[in-house]
Amino acid sequence: MFKQIGILFFVGLLAFSCNTEPSSSESDKITWLSWEEAQEKMKENPKMVFVDVYTDWCGWCKKMDRQTFTDPKVAAYMNDHYYAVKFDAEQKEPATYMGQTMNFRPGGRRGVHQLAVVLLNGRLGYPSFAYLDENMNRIHVSPGYKTAEQMLAELKQVVKR
Repeated sequence: MFKQIGILFFVGLLAFSCNTEPSSSESDKITWLSWEEAQEKMKENPKMVFVDVYTDWCGWCKKMDRQTFTDPKVAAYMNDHYYAVKFDAEQKEPATYMGQTMNFRPGGRRGVHQLAVVLLNGRLGYPSFAYLDENMNRIHVSPGYKTAEQMLAELKQVVKR
């Protein structure tokens, strides 16, 4: 009996290790950078920056992380044309933008980081996306949840500007 169980276990383990399903490659995933990492990369190789301004409590932000940002077409286009940054609008760490140090400001129910206010032009709603040109100037702000198809169309439209 134990010998049969051992054989079945071995066969199952062998089948599992020989799984022929393709695994997702790194090109299928967005290369998310910190704000600081994106600024460093801009020095070497300038390109547009996509900033996902989110909060930890935002349900629509989490849905976009699960559904929109995991789409292989969105990831491939994003990685090719943008530096992608995730920025928590309630983070406590300072951030530098255009030579100015910006900080978290307490107030209201939770407070907000000054960089989120600047990037979103004072229109705080989550998720929201700020598009920056190769010189880190804001060129477009886009609020709200988007499907993968909507996000891909928007990414392409902004690049064509």
